[in-house]
Amino acid sequence: MKTDNTKTTNSKTADNGYKTTSNGKTTGSGQRTAGTTRSTTEGEFHNFFVEQLKDIYWAEKHLKKGLKKMSRAATSPKLRDAFEKHYNEGDKQIAELETIFGLMGEKPETKRCEAMAGLLEEADGMISDTQRNSFVRDAGLILAAQKVEHYEIATYGTLNALAAYLPEKKVKKMIETILNGEKKTDEMLTCIAEEFVNECAAVE
Repeated sequence: MKTDNTKTTNSKTADNGYKTTSNGKTTGSGQRTAGTTRSTTEGEFHNFFVEQLKDIYWAEKHLKKGLKKMSRAATSPKLRDAFEKHYNEGDKQIAELETIFGLMGEKPETKRCEAMAGLLEEADGMISDTQRNSFVRDAGLILAAQKVEHYEIATYGTLNALAAYLPEKKVKKMIETILNGEKKTDEMLTCIAEEFVNECAAVE
């Protein structure tokens, strides 16, 4: 009598190619171990976060050019000063973003931000479509600037929430500082509009 030397294991193979063994563990060529899944997820999250930093880094750098244009185009000295103030704050925000890159072990790099590019193009159109030295132009400039601020608030707000899950804990605090600055700028623009710009524009 021939002896069957083939070993039989207590396992089942599912239709998806994964095998369930007697101890309940699932194995298969496509399976990741717990450690691999964790490190891969952390890597993907890190890379995703850095990509968003590159995006807003580009946005901040190009916004400075836009703010200079809006400042020169403004009718009201008060609005002009507001744009100049935010222009000067931009240097600090850019420096803070560069520090955040360093904290994450990355070199500061930019990636074209299509959203900011579009918003700045819209601001240029607002200038060309309105009369010089008019409050209608100022109302348009405030509208364009607040669209920019709301985009930045949304971006930094999301990055702030995501930063809570980064190992570099200082990153969240720095982003939160930038976020609060953007909110203050938005509030300042609203105050200028409500104080006199909207009313003056309405009677021109």
